[in-house]
Amino acid sequence: MNGNAFKKGSEKPIIQFSLSLLFFGSMDCNRSLGTSFLCRLSRKPCSVSFATAIAAIPYVKPSSSLSDSMEKSAACFDGRFQNILKKLSNHNILKPVPSIANVNLDSNKRLGLYSEVLRSCALKRCLNEGKAVHGQVIKNGMDPDSHFWRLVVEVYVKGGSLQCARQVLDEMRERDVVSWTALVEGLIDKGYSRDGIRLYSEMRKDGVRPNEQTLMSVLKGCSECLELDIVSQLHAEVIKIGFFSDMFVGSALVDLYSKCGEMELASMVFFYISEKSVASWNALLDGYAQIGDWEEILKLFSAISKLELKYGKFTLLTVLKSCARLGNLRGGQAVHALATKMGSELDKFLICCILNMYSKCGLPDYALKVFERIKNPKIVAWSTMINCLDQQGQSQEATEMFCLMRRTDVTPNEYTLTSIISAATSLGNWKYGESIHACAYKYGLKSDNFISSALVTMYMKTGCVHNGWQVFNTMNVRDIASWNALLSGFHDDKTSDQGPRIFKELLVGGFKPDIYTFISILKSCSNILDVDFGKQIHAHIIKDGLCSNSSIGTALIDMYFKCYYLEDADIILNELTERDLLTWTVIISSYVQTNQGEKAVKCFSQLQREGLKPNAYTLSCCLSGCSSLALLDSGRQLHSMVIKSGLSSNVYIATALVDMYGQCRHIEDAEAIFKSMTYRNAVLWNTIICGYSLNGQGKEALEAFRIMLDEGVLPDEITFIGVLSACSHMGLIEEGEKHFNSMSKDYGITPSIEHYACMVNILSRAGKFSEVQSFVEKWELTQNALIWETILWASKMHGNVEVGERAAEKLFELETDIDYNYVMLSHIFAAKGRWDDVVKVRTLMSNLGITKEPACSWLVIDAQAHKFFAHDMSHPKIKEICLYLEGMAR
Repeated sequence: MNGNAFKKGSEKPIIQFSLSLLFFGSMDCNRSLGTSFLCRLSRKPCSVSFATAIAAIPYVKPSSSLSDSMEKSAACFDGRFQNILKKLSNHNILKPVPSIANVNLDSNKRLGLYSEVLRSCALKRCLNEGKAVHGQVIKNGMDPDSHFWRLVVEVYVKGGSLQCARQVLDEMRERDVVSWTALVEGLIDKGYSRDGIRLYSEMRKDGVRPNEQTLMSVLKGCSECLELDIVSQLHAEVIKIGFFSDMFVGSALVDLYSKCGEMELASMVFFYISEKSVASWNALLDGYAQIGDWEEILKLFSAISKLELKYGKFTLLTVLKSCARLGNLRGGQAVHALATKMGSELDKFLICCILNMYSKCGLPDYALKVFERIKNPKIVAWSTMINCLDQQGQSQEATEMFCLMRRTDVTPNEYTLTSIISAATSLGNWKYGESIHACAYKYGLKSDNFISSALVTMYMKTGCVHNGWQVFNTMNVRDIASWNALLSGFHDDKTSDQGPRIFKELLVGGFKPDIYTFISILKSCSNILDVDFGKQIHAHIIKDGLCSNSSIGTALIDMYFKCYYLEDADIILNELTERDLLTWTVIISSYVQTNQGEKAVKCFSQLQREGLKPNAYTLSCCLSGCSSLALLDSGRQLHSMVIKSGLSSNVYIATALVDMYGQCRHIEDAEAIFKSMTYRNAVLWNTIICGYSLNGQGKEALEAFRIMLDEGVLPDEITFIGVLSACSHMGLIEEGEKHFNSMSKDYGITPSIEHYACMVNILSRAGKFSEVQSFVEKWELTQNALIWETILWASKMHGNVEVGERAAEKLFELETDIDYNYVMLSHIFAAKGRWDDVVKVRTLMSNLGITKEPACSWLVIDAQAHKFFAHDMSHPKIKEICLYLEGMAR
């Protein structure tokens, strides 16, 4: 830089250091201090209360004093300093000066020049040059004031030589708050938060009153330690000193309590801040985000908006996250509009939050429109958009987006590949996943742990267990997430038995199971019906204190239900303090699957009382419960809820409604819903065909089957059960045989035992018992109970005692303890007046200890289904039930 020379005795030199231009020899002071620079603390014990909460720091005694070190290097200082000034002058960093030997400066002016050099050394972190100046001062026996020594401390702190800074501080006659603060701040900035806090304690012991900067530094250190005892003591210190209402100190305290999860205290401190800045508001917002109180964030943002504060993108980021978590579309759109108005819409972080918000609100198309407005999207935006599509079930579109990204020469990162591997998993396309695996090799990301875990999950869930094992075995670092990925593949009937073995290996390896581990292993136990191992997992969960977790509770309930340990499942349900929609949906589905429809309906009512909004799957499960009990009124109420929720066009809901009305013998309503659907899959067709058959409308069932084929919908096993049932009701033997034969011939469907039973029913209902015998022998069905139950029922209908006796005898061999078979045979004998045989059957039942189960029925009272048994007066609503039955009798 051009400029005039120094004016004698007046102006100070203007110094601008450039790190790239200064190369001087090292003059390190005590560099061998182990792995870190430790602050040498006072030899006297600390009496301030903070010291009690901080672990003792080892004292490191310097090998020699700082003065001794400087004396050794001071001999050559004159030449070095001349070189410094010359080099600075040559590079136009310092104004040109004559040789310092020729400049007649007194001691004070020389110290002034040194101070300027030190100030610039601190600014540019030039440690060696600062040491050189320090050495010259010691050599010449100068007596600088405290201001000079503060600069020396600052040079060592900024240069990273904290030990030297501490030694200078110890040798200062007057240590003011600025000197102490410089070292406290330096320790905390270098990551030695506890050392910095303890040094602050020593400063207070020395009688030095902290200033705002000191408190800000110590609060920053506390935010890294996150020890509430220390925070509380420091808070008391702030109040005592009088900085409680200070905007900066108050904001730091708010941030500190927020990070400790103490939002009540954070809010209290925030309330007392005299002038609330955007930073203090952001600190409070961030605190609520950390504990997941998204609704409170929206309330706070509403308050900020009313105050007309000029907030930035950090505020909008937090609010957008809240809208995304709550599915608050209107709020998210409002924030999007604000971001556009502020000109921050295309900020790389904000744009990702906006895309994520629209995705979480179920509007990936809106997210795509926002993405299309980005001129040159970077990899972060591409990754977010791909993830949004995959999360919303548009995995095919996600793969297309990835192809488009690669055509634009944007290199994918680990997040992109993880998202697209997830899409391949959702599609069940292991070949596409394998091509992404190749991409990971191409871009040098094959060792990334997230990608490896995603690949393991993909291979395992798509049935490529061998490939999943290979990836898992090549992982350099295995964490619990990678073990969870491995466990995720052992859920189907063929591999579920591997789950317990993997879980045991995980424990032997010293890994601690997390929530996802327990959920995966419980799912394996459910599939293989291993309730014993499931109970061991339950014991692990209790030991780890995770019983109250709703996801784990849901998995436990599902496992116990599938293993038919219904009482255990009910106990878990009653012990759960927090039950979300997924929990209730699993419970309702489990009750339906275990023929406890009345409990399913009751749980749905409880779900509504808890303020939860059912989704399509929840409604379809509850409708299935109504179907099993033929609860028409409850079913109609659910139908109204479906219409109100705008879910009428959902094919799964429509299927459940058709089934419910069919089971309730309101086939006209079922037919109307079926005809209103524009999209009709095989499941919906099966439901209406079976509904017609159940209601004795065989002709309509066969006509529906014909139309189904005309529309190009392929039938499956369930379709033919409905068709064969229709033929049975109408007595169409030849038609039934034609459809039975076409199953394997035309559609490649192997008949199951249910189809054989339908054919036996067609023949036996028509009284063709000789053909039944031939059919049973032809297909080797003599050892199946369902076949003989069908024959026994038909023999009762036709009063054929001989066939009935033969069927019953076979059933007594196959199902010794089923009371229905004995009762049915007894009824056949009774119908023919063979009372002696009736007595013999009753005696046989008594000898075998078989009792007839009491008749069961149910009524809806106060919008709830109540099951009751014959001769049982213990039901809590027995009076209301009896009154209702008496009314029906009249």
